[in-house]
Amino acid sequence: MKLVHLYIFGIGNVGKTLIEQVLESHTFFKEKHEIDLRIVGLANSTHTILKESGVDEDWQNEFKSKGIDRKPDAFYESFATIPDFKIAVDATASKDLSLYYVELLSKGFHIVTANKIANTLNYTYYKEIREIAAFKDLRFEYETNVGAALPIVESIKQLYKSGEEIVKISGVFSGSLGYIFSRFSQEEKQFSQLLQDALVDGYTEPDPRDDLSGMDVARKLLILAREAGYVIELDDIEVDNLVPVELRNIGKQEFLDRINELDTPFQNLKKNLGENSVLRHLGILDLKKESLTVKLEVVDKQSPAGLLRGSDGFFEVYTKSYGKQPLVIQGAGAGKQVTARGLLSDIIKVAMTAGQPVLR
Repeated sequence: MKLVHLYIFGIGNVGKTLIEQVLESHTFFKEKHEIDLRIVGLANSTHTILKESGVDEDWQNEFKSKGIDRKPDAFYESFATIPDFKIAVDATASKDLSLYYVELLSKGFHIVTANKIANTLNYTYYKEIREIAAFKDLRFEYETNVGAALPIVESIKQLYKSGEEIVKISGVFSGSLGYIFSRFSQEEKQFSQLLQDALVDGYTEPDPRDDLSGMDVARKLLILAREAGYVIELDDIEVDNLVPVELRNIGKQEFLDRINELDTPFQNLKKNLGENSVLRHLGILDLKKESLTVKLEVVDKQSPAGLLRGSDGFFEVYTKSYGKQPLVIQGAGAGKQVTARGLLSDIIKVAMTAGQPVLR
């Protein structure tokens, strides 16, 4: 039986759901995979709790009553003395936490993350993470960075490692914006109401401007471009920002208070659509032209993108082998349940394969 200690950063929508999934599946993993998953550490931005025997269903009350103030290094220093197999799980969108990944790896943690930031900072840091992970024989897994639980990152990794020439990747990269614009095309609700629904249901980032600005999709494009072997920075991506200039530099709460200011411009876009057209937010990575673009497009209702419903993500991958008929990956691309399940899948992958040689 392999004992695996989990330390989870972020106990919001995704983190909370992951904790529930781990607890619900605990017996299954012990019986089927001989893996004993224990959540021995939890942290948010201000508090942390350590429990070597593992938290149980009462973890929320225990966190409130026994959690202690979190010092800057408390999330790894206190826990680093535990000698067993340990995985740091990042369910946040924190840049500060991303900057500690090298430190976590140096302390012997494997890392599983839904946080895109570390993979989209400068290329020097991107390489440093991988170099320290390889040197320490640790795993760094981030499938949920691009398509929630959809296997798009792993697919691009394997195509590249096999020597396949990747020509183009395009599609609806944001399950959040896919959800919003598919409903916007079908329903008579105001855009602001649909955006609020998406926020409440856990489809958008904590600050919806991360989605509307196009930067969330830009980060996903950058991650896939780097997986395909290209040394590209975030600034190289052409991004169509859907947030009006006057709403970009204000606080999150003020933005949410003024969210109805988005209604008129989006309603005007909708009014000007043709009978057989809908709006879709697309990411396009053209590796032949070394062009990366993020933009809102008018597409035919019967096109693959136009037929998408709900929060589905949709990726078309064109390669030398997949030329006329691309490799298509489609499915739920956002939401706390699938994102948490994607994190759990990566956790099990690490638990089952750590120590085996990794082709990097």
